[in-house]
Amino acid sequence: EVQLVESGGGLVQAGGSLRLSCVASGFTFTDYAIGWFRQAPGKEREAVSCIKRKDNSTSYGDSVKGRFTTSRDNAKNTVYLQMNSLTPEDTALYHCAADAVGSCLTDIFDYDYWGQGTQVTVSS
Repeated sequence: EVQLVESGGGLVQAGGSLRLSCVASGFTFTDYAIGWFRQAPGKEREAVSCIKRKDNSTSYGDSVKGRFTTSRDNAKNTVYLQMNSLTPEDTALYHCAADAVGSCLTDIFDYDYWGQGTQVTVSS
C-alpha cells in the first residue's frame, strides 16, 4: 500500500519555525521527486517546494524562497520541509506528494501520490 504520511505541523507564533516530515512507503522512494503543497481555506492548492530524485536539486515557490528549505533522507524514505520566519500567510494544510516523472512541476496533476496533510497555523 502506497502511503505518504506528513507530520510536524502545529501552532506557532509569527517569526517562528517548524520542520515538517513526509515519510513514504509502498513505492521506490528514490524513483520519485517529492513536492510540498499547501492549501489555505478558500484558496487553491499552492506549490511550495520540490526536491528531485537524482541530484537532489530543489525548487521553491516565490512566496517561500529564502525562508523554507526542503531536503531528503533516502535511507529513511523521508523528505523534510524546514520553515523559518513564518507569517500568518503561511497558515495552511501542508501536503507532500510524489512525482514519478521527477520534473518537479507545479501542476498538482503531475503528482501520483498524496499524503493527507499536516496543519500549520501561524498566529500574529
